[in-house]
Amino acid sequence: MPTNAEHQIAELEETLRLAMLDSNVEALDRLISPDLIFTNHLGQVFSKQDDLDLHRSGILKFQAIEPSEMRVKVGGELATVSVRAKLAGAFDGTPFIADLRYTRVWRRVADNEWQIWAGHSSAVQQPEPNAA
Repeated sequence: MPTNAEHQIAELEETLRLAMLDSNVEALDRLISPDLIFTNHLGQVFSKQDDLDLHRSGILKFQAIEPSEMRVKVGGELATVSVRAKLAGAFDGTPFIADLRYTRVWRRVADNEWQIWAGHSSAVQQPEPNAA
């Protein structure tokens, strides 16, 4: 049975998903720590400001973010989330579709307030049809 903190983090993940879909920079600003380190599936490292700028400028635009397989673990002031998501959108005008797994570390910054402190995404590789 999920703990209260695990439930809260799952709700924040949904808030994050909606903010990303809407490029809601104000909501993203609240959810992301000023100390963010995020490594994307191409090995590029982004800060909070980089992320906000991508949304603010319209360079990154999501049409769909469909999460699945979410796992949440909370320990003290940190929570770790692993979630698989199918994404569709455009980056600098070029359409993309991706199946990614995100790992995010949320850090408690005040009573019942959490922010994303670190994250990483990896492309999900489909198994070969005849792989055992």
